[in-house]
Amino acid sequence: MKQKFSFQLHTTSGKARRGTISTPRGDIRTPAFMPVGTAATVKAMLPGSVRETGADILLGNTYHLMLRPTAERIDRLGGLHKFMNWERPILTDSGGFQVMSLASLRKMSEDGVTFKSHYDGSKHHLTPERSMEIQKLLGSDIVMCFDECPALPAERDEIARSMRMSMRWAERSRTAFGDRPDHALFGIQQGGLDQELRGESAEALKQIGFEGYAVGGLAVGEGQKAMFDVLDFAPDQLPQDKPRYLMGVGKPDDIVGAVARGIDMMDCVLPSRSGRTGQVFTRNGVVNIKNARHQDDPRPLDEACNCPACSNYSRGYLHHVFRSHEIISSMLLTWHNLHYFQELMQSMRDAIEVDQFAEFQTRFHADRAQGDIEPL
Repeated sequence: MKQKFSFQLHTTSGKARRGTISTPRGDIRTPAFMPVGTAATVKAMLPGSVRETGADILLGNTYHLMLRPTAERIDRLGGLHKFMNWERPILTDSGGFQVMSLASLRKMSEDGVTFKSHYDGSKHHLTPERSMEIQKLLGSDIVMCFDECPALPAERDEIARSMRMSMRWAERSRTAFGDRPDHALFGIQQGGLDQELRGESAEALKQIGFEGYAVGGLAVGEGQKAMFDVLDFAPDQLPQDKPRYLMGVGKPDDIVGAVARGIDMMDCVLPSRSGRTGQVFTRNGVVNIKNARHQDDPRPLDEACNCPACSNYSRGYLHHVFRSHEIISSMLLTWHNLHYFQELMQSMRDAIEVDQFAEFQTRFHADRAQGDIEPL
């Protein structure tokens, strides 16, 4: 008999939570950061290398995969896990966020969204039912409800209208998902920055019932303070015994602040995208390897880091291959950033385990405030 999807909350430190999400494809230690494999690949990384950084789960993008190579083709080729050679859990988003961002290419109704592909202009219709079908064809372990994510700022009436339609879509997603105990469907809370609307959304989702709950509609330009203000109340509106996922976050200090407010899961393209553009995350802040100050520096990016970039290469070399547009630059800097993010997650799990998360936060911010090491 297949293992069912489940979540166990082990311990807390303040509002920070440490737990385990269990799936037939393996456990996910929380708080968890999910590297983003938009088109069935984490750019510049082999799947085994991503696993070596400490990742337990990846995110795949429904919108991009449904257009190219198509969910039907991936299904014929054995499903997304086999297709991309990643046998551990995969979460897929619903496609809603990408579709909603195509304001000039889409038309929305109660039924769903009709849009033109940004690849070739072909026409597609995405509904809650079709989103569930696509994610089932992909074979993802954690499926997200189809929702609308309105851009902020927006009028309260518009946010309320959008949220209530998303709740109707959530119910349709639940029905279309069916009975799949070895997979999970997550509902997505909406409501902008409004506590009352967020509460209404949470109650609607709890009435429907999901295996996990996401805080949606943040990290869309509202700024960190506004996001944290919402996170001060939004996770508390969701069930305590289910995982809570903050979508599309984020920077290291965003992640730490979210975990401090009760978030269990996050994803972001930032570590891989930044690696390709020469931006490197270290415990002492951000390093721009493109800067000339690194060209004669024989020291590693971070002496305390044991990733391949830090263990085997100097800042001078990393500066050179970035400036020379060599592929190894993207490979090494992406590996380092993903390694850093996963080390950050492990450090938080360790701190929560011994009820010292507040002390961890103080050290984290103090280390980052130091800035990079002095130039030679």
